[in-house]
Amino acid sequence: MLETLDAAALHRWCAGGLAALKRHQDEINQLNVYPVPDGDTGTNLVLTMTSAEQALRLERDDPGVDGQPAPARVLRLLARGALLGARGNSGVIVSQILRGLADALGDTPEVRGRALARALRAAGAAAYSAVAEPVEGTVLSVVTAAAAAAERADTDDLPAVVRAAATAAAEALARTPEQLPALARAGVVDAGGRGLCVLLDALVEVVTGAAPDRPGPVPAPPRRPLAAARETGSIEYAYEVQFLLDADLAAVRRLRAELARLGDSLVVVGDEAETTGTSTWNVHVHVNDVGAAIEAGVVAGRPYQISVTRFEDQLPGAGPPEPAPADAPERAAVVVASGPGLAAIFAAEGATVVDGNPSAGELLGAVRSTGASRVVVLPNDPNTQAVARVAAEEAQPFGISVSVVPTRSPVQALAALAVRDPARRFADDVIAMAEAAGACRYAEVCHASREALTVAGRCHPGDVLGLVDGEVHLIGGDLVQTCTALLDRMLGGGGELVTLLLGADAREDLAEVLRAHLARRWPFVEVHHYSGGQPFYPLLVGVE
Repeated sequence: MLETLDAAALHRWCAGGLAALKRHQDEINQLNVYPVPDGDTGTNLVLTMTSAEQALRLERDDPGVDGQPAPARVLRLLARGALLGARGNSGVIVSQILRGLADALGDTPEVRGRALARALRAAGAAAYSAVAEPVEGTVLSVVTAAAAAAERADTDDLPAVVRAAATAAAEALARTPEQLPALARAGVVDAGGRGLCVLLDALVEVVTGAAPDRPGPVPAPPRRPLAAARETGSIEYAYEVQFLLDADLAAVRRLRAELARLGDSLVVVGDEAETTGTSTWNVHVHVNDVGAAIEAGVVAGRPYQISVTRFEDQLPGAGPPEPAPADAPERAAVVVASGPGLAAIFAAEGATVVDGNPSAGELLGAVRSTGASRVVVLPNDPNTQAVARVAAEEAQPFGISVSVVPTRSPVQALAALAVRDPARRFADDVIAMAEAAGACRYAEVCHASREALTVAGRCHPGDVLGLVDGEVHLIGGDLVQTCTALLDRMLGGGGELVTLLLGADAREDLAEVLRAHLARRWPFVEVHHYSGGQPFYPLLVGVE
């Protein structure tokens, strides 16, 4: 058994953890809250840790370089490699866990039990900071439980601490369906949390010489469908505005008064004890006049990482814009899309296209390849949003300002690109694109890959699923009937423009059949259809 966690042990942990993730890759992929065939958490974690291992192989460990002890330097290499190779939310969070470990152990020459416990606590904090809206019942809960157990052990006995952390993580994973209704409905535990447990068990094996005798997670029994909780925001106000602000205390006090006049749910968090100089504040408010709220931030100091959420659609808005200088620098757009048809459509709009599920490094490469100093990124998938934010941060040292409009579907990206206006200030253009994306409701049709319990009832492999805004609304046996029913449901709430994107597996006459149905049932609706060629989804729908 090891008494300290040295550089050699961390190398073995990386290799062993990656091998374990590969063994459990399919299992983790199946831990999917909805039975759609694109569950890829296991794959994303494998790709993320593969990048971390490559970073170690490319640069040999050299104790004392940059004044850092060997363990901290290995962890920094792991964290950096994982960050640039991160795919999906799970990959980003794991990269931040590694960064937290590295930061906490930066000046620790010998990593014993108590030092590792402190580092796990820092890793949990780093993971939470990486998530805009932390949700319990996810990998965040698992890493928190692991850190708490390591601290309770209160010993320098390294094997005792890693065993305690891994055991507590497994127990927290089993509780995730109790914390997150979506997991309970699907009868699974959290996929990202399961991946972290695999990595912690690999650490136990490195430190103790024996793998934990622990059975795999038992899925929670299916429950009756539960209504998903959904924040609707203020009744009187339509938008949530959030941003970070560099300002002094006096300016922040004036800002509070102005924002209180504009809206409600006002929260301004910062260091109240810092009475002189500039510090960083987190600002949150519900308003109807988005421009006035952001302008108030500009008057107070330097706002950045601005997000605008329209409650009706529950979509966050603009990413971190930078003020456009007077000489109007070149701008560009980078779009993530799978399918040759979609790639051609976005390329025709002047965007640089990246294939689906990219790493942060691949997105950064695409951003730099545009040659522009102002770039907007459209991720088109909830999992890719976290990767896009990492790429945006990594672009800053290259003098590139990147704003992420968190589109969740290619149809929203089309709506966003349609309102681009180079005559506007870049920050204003990003907000306009975010609002256009938010005004576009999106839906998907696919086939169930496994049996599961959804809010629309129980589905079986091969069933046709109709999802609206990521939630299963319809379960059918016939593709055309499900598609037409889905269109009727969406247009029942209003709409003037319908966009249909046909997938690689769509039947040849699907577009004509759906256009004919819309002409009969909704004659005043304008319809556009394109061959997207996207996998998994025979039909993507946008309604504006």
